Amino acid sequence: MTDILPDTLDQLSDLVSRALKAGADEADALLVDSTSLSASCRLGAPEHVERAEESDIGLRVIVGKRQACVSSTDREPEALEALVERTLAMARAVPEDPFCGLATPAQITTEVPDLDLADRVEPSPEQLAARALEAEEAARAIAGVTNSEGGSASWGRATVAMAASNGFRGGFTRTQQSVSAAVLAGAGTAMERDYEFTAAVYGEDLMPAAEVGRRAGERAIRRLGARKAKTARVPVVFDRRVANSLLGHLASAINGRDVARGTSFLKDRMGEEIFAPGLTVIDDPHRRRGLKSKPFDVEGLGGARHQVIQNGRLTTWILDLRTARQLGLSSTGHASRSTGGPPSPASSNLYLEPGTQSVADLIGDIETGFLVTEMMGFGVNPITGDYSRGASGFWIEKGEIAYPVSEVTVAGNLKEMFRHITPADDLVFQFGTNAPTLRVDGMTVAGS
Repeated sequence: MTDILPDTLDQLSDLVSRALKAGADEADALLVDSTSLSASCRLGAPEHVERAEESDIGLRVIVGKRQACVSSTDREPEALEALVERTLAMARAVPEDPFCGLATPAQITTEVPDLDLADRVEPSPEQLAARALEAEEAARAIAGVTNSEGGSASWGRATVAMAASNGFRGGFTRTQQSVSAAVLAGAGTAMERDYEFTAAVYGEDLMPAAEVGRRAGERAIRRLGARKAKTARVPVVFDRRVANSLLGHLASAINGRDVARGTSFLKDRMGEEIFAPGLTVIDDPHRRRGLKSKPFDVEGLGGARHQVIQNGRLTTWILDLRTARQLGLSSTGHASRSTGGPPSPASSNLYLEPGTQSVADLIGDIETGFLVTEMMGFGVNPITGDYSRGASGFWIEKGEIAYPVSEVTVAGNLKEMFRHITPADDLVFQFGTNAPTLRVDGMTVAGS
């Protein structure tokens, strides 16, 4: 579903035409209209209901090899005329960029696939407030839960439209809904916190609010009595809730921007085996109802499903047109941008295909190890791959969960960690980047 009015695309095309008449060699215009609604409660009482509406229009012009982008919230004719003047003045003042430029007419997509990205049912404020309350009440009903950070529910809709001097015109609408709850268990200095969260394009695909709350409460209770672990080199198992962070580090390392700058620890590894044989990582912008799906990127390219890692081997970078030109390659259709900035590459629905073992089997042969359920900090060196992050979770002894653990650090190097990943079979598409529970052998857990 697109619901893009022809008048909207005509207005963008007119803005591009004005820029060309004023002296631009190339230009494109991007419109983002968004509406969001959220509700929250705490301890059974409503806290807030908020609605926000935003509309931004951005113009990018290219004069020779000089590029500038300016955005505005005012779409009146006089304001758009001023927008053209400001953008061109900026473009003439900035340094040349030999790699900037729009797609050629042959590169732009002529098809906009229906990815079922917009739920036509808009929940009312009362419905969102009821979801938030149901989630929190279910969490507080768990014996041992003593306090609450609250329940929340949200809905949002964003419409993206674009027109360019190369002939591209298109747009789409995407919605997203979520429910979350976070509660505390125990008392005094022995209190522990945990949460649960669900998000989906369609409201009907959300985890039930009561289930969200129940899981949040049960997880908080499980963490009571947490202690530090002794420093050791052991297998570390990343719970599904945090395993996607490892794929996030992969996405950064294969981003064309960092590869072109030479600031990625994988910059010289194209075509090499960087994951264990048999593992596959996929980026799919056309996944139906995907949280980061899009029928085209912000340069008008259609994009495609990529096996980023195929049988353990790195097969592609994440590229937009500019980084592709820097590297002497073709764009992979991963351009992303705000209305006020130029395109840059970003992954879409990135996920690691599941393995064949259950989570119980994955940890069943671990004599001593650590199950990570929450992570803190961002201690990753993108140039070397050195990895060190704060974590909490559960200690594993003889293949079983033994006791909760907090205030420890897990450390290693991503080059080695990727090589020693073993996935479980529990992949769920809960975020934009997803992974099943992952086991990584040979990491260092630093505790007491």
